[in-house]
Amino acid sequence: MADPKLDELCVNTIRTLAIDAVQKANSGHAGAPMGAGLMTYVLWDRFLKHNPADPHWFDRDRFVLSAGHASMLLYALLHLTGYPLTMDDLQRFRQWKSPTAGHPEHGLAPGIETTTGPLGQGFANGIGMALAERFLAATFNRPGHTVVDHYTYALVSDGDLMEGISHEAASFAGHQKLGKLVYLYDSNSISIDGSTDLAFTDDTGARFEAYGWHVQRIDGMDYAQVDAAIRAARDERDRPSLIIARTHIGYGSPHKQDTEKAHSDPLGEEEVRLTKRAYGWPEDKSFYVPDEARNHFREAIGRGARWQREWEERVAAYERAYPQEAAALRRAIAGRLPDGWDAALPGFTARDKPVATRAASGQVLNAIADALPTLIGGSADLTGSNNTELKGKGTQQPETPAGRNIHFGVREHGMFAAVNGMAAHGGVIPYGGTFLVFSDYARPTLRLAALSKFRSIFVFTHDSVGLGEDGPTHQPIEHLMAIRAIPEFTLIRPADANETAMAWKVAVENRQPTALALTRQAVPNLAATEDGGARGLLRGAYVLVEAPDGRPDVILIGTGSEVTLCVEAQALLADQGVRARVVSMPSWDLFEAQDQAYRDEVLPPDIRSRLSVEAGVTLGWRRWVGDDGDSIGIDGRFGASAPGKTVLEQLGFTSQHVAERAMALAERLSGVRR
Repeated sequence: MADPKLDELCVNTIRTLAIDAVQKANSGHAGAPMGAGLMTYVLWDRFLKHNPADPHWFDRDRFVLSAGHASMLLYALLHLTGYPLTMDDLQRFRQWKSPTAGHPEHGLAPGIETTTGPLGQGFANGIGMALAERFLAATFNRPGHTVVDHYTYALVSDGDLMEGISHEAASFAGHQKLGKLVYLYDSNSISIDGSTDLAFTDDTGARFEAYGWHVQRIDGMDYAQVDAAIRAARDERDRPSLIIARTHIGYGSPHKQDTEKAHSDPLGEEEVRLTKRAYGWPEDKSFYVPDEARNHFREAIGRGARWQREWEERVAAYERAYPQEAAALRRAIAGRLPDGWDAALPGFTARDKPVATRAASGQVLNAIADALPTLIGGSADLTGSNNTELKGKGTQQPETPAGRNIHFGVREHGMFAAVNGMAAHGGVIPYGGTFLVFSDYARPTLRLAALSKFRSIFVFTHDSVGLGEDGPTHQPIEHLMAIRAIPEFTLIRPADANETAMAWKVAVENRQPTALALTRQAVPNLAATEDGGARGLLRGAYVLVEAPDGRPDVILIGTGSEVTLCVEAQALLADQGVRARVVSMPSWDLFEAQDQAYRDEVLPPDIRSRLSVEAGVTLGWRRWVGDDGDSIGIDGRFGASAPGKTVLEQLGFTSQHVAERAMALAERLSGVRR
């Protein structure tokens, strides 16, 4: 039975912790926790299934704070309910090396499901989480044995719903009928510039109803209405739910409530005192938690232990009835791969017909699909072009929730954010595909995948001007470098089919996000990558073909389809008495992670004659060719509409041109004479 006085005491505890932390840091957003604290408290106190003693318990409900600027709301809830987040952590809000960062960061503090702050990202992440839950439930649950069964909740803001990504993601979620997805919309009608009426006058409810969502409109400051709305949303199993809750930003502040001044500024010492007075709170106490409130919040620990214990009992019964499925479930939960899974990776020979690396990628995916039963993904309406289909594995739809092929539609940004959400959820190996040039549409999701260390896989095809006739609008020029610039992110551009197989090995085993850049045009399978030769890819760069006598006059460094040009150029140089080493460098990131001794073995410091060959901007290549080296690339222009071979030839990507540039280097730096 609800105790109104206790509920109000608990909500005011959340509010005042947020107020005090923001005031102490002199930075942050107290207004949203003050307004949305009530409905979030109701969710956490009466509905959210979680265990503070084990933040990673798999069958917990997921809670996403998409309105990441309200981070102190989440930190207060985590601390109060018993997660290992201390009062000292709250008092060090937004300080150096504090787990209570300005916006929630996945992995920084226990209980943060995903990194939020850039608006709309958490909204879309939650949809990926709900999709992963449904897929895993359909894959593993059996009659009488329910081992995957949880909800995904989020607190979203006006800003989230303005961002374009939310439109993409909401449309996808409505189509997928994700009934165990419940979003609380903190509709306070205030943004940084002032009233949202300045720029945002959508009928949000009608929009979401059109997307196929279950929509309710409530007073978000009324306990009974919030409670009833969440119950109704949980009962609606065929549609995702949006609860539009009218709230008051900066609630209780005499001079800043319902104004933009409550959005992103500390209240100020005098206003803090006046607000606490309005709450009936001790004005002279900071970070004050009444014992009665703390004791009530900490009841979450007992509830969580009971829920987890009951789940473990269900899993034990499941193991007795379905031992193989249970072993696979435990492996998926732990993020472990089946022993020997990579034995399924195919091999290719130079005698095989040349094949585009995008097509080789599709062959690899289908070869490993049975060994990796939780590998799931798709593309942004480019399944045939990206070669992302897992043949015979079904389509992920409301009617076939165990299907492993996802049709994301033309929604690159929403797709990759959902992939991140699936990775955050755990238990699956998620991937999404599109053309490399469209990574521009989704770059924020790539960056957040890296920041969060999500094991997301991004499949980018049509990786250069070699795609041909579609022209410069579809031909990536600067995109490889733009992705390489992202810290803690692995980009791989394989040279042929065998390197593509090794690229997938890296992607599946990686502990951070991976992007594959794959060709549209066919490339030959290189003899040097046969019989395990391509394993050099695992180290980022390797000597693909050694110079005669192992004493190179020049080093040719290629990536992707341009590696073939380097191999052909080596033969042309040999005819002129120039010894060339060919280095395949599919991944700068993996190569940088090697020790200096290995890097010097591949690129000896005393050999200054180095030429890089890559169909993109040359920015950054000096890192590997040195100040005296040279680079063949595309600078100061875009591509052109023509057959791919013609475009490459016109832009200098021929073995003859590579040989000529290499010869010039060898003459200048190595004393070679024609």
